[in-house]
Amino acid sequence: MPVDLNGYWKMISNDNFEEYLKALDVNVAIRKIATLLKPDKDITHDGDHIVIKTLSTFKNYNMDFYVGKEFEEDLSGAESWRSCLPAGFQEDLRRL
Repeated sequence: MPVDLNGYWKMISNDNFEEYLKALDVNVAIRKIATLLKPDKDITHDGDHIVIKTLSTFKNYNMDFYVGKEFEEDLSGAESWRSCLPAGFQEDLRRL
């Protein structure tokens, strides 16, 4: 049975987040602000369609995509890029 991601998720910690943002080439000012935030995620997961709403006091944004299909991802402060969540990602999540 696929992992059900539906729900409202609260961030508990963001260990090594600044290093992750640095690797994405996010500018230093946005990195510093981002590391102070603890955004919530509101996830709607219906089959292969996933909508992730990121909610914070700094900026809210949405990701709307289908598993296995390439989509544009806007990372403010970094270059926009194309992403693709592989079809088997749910099995990887189950192992966590």
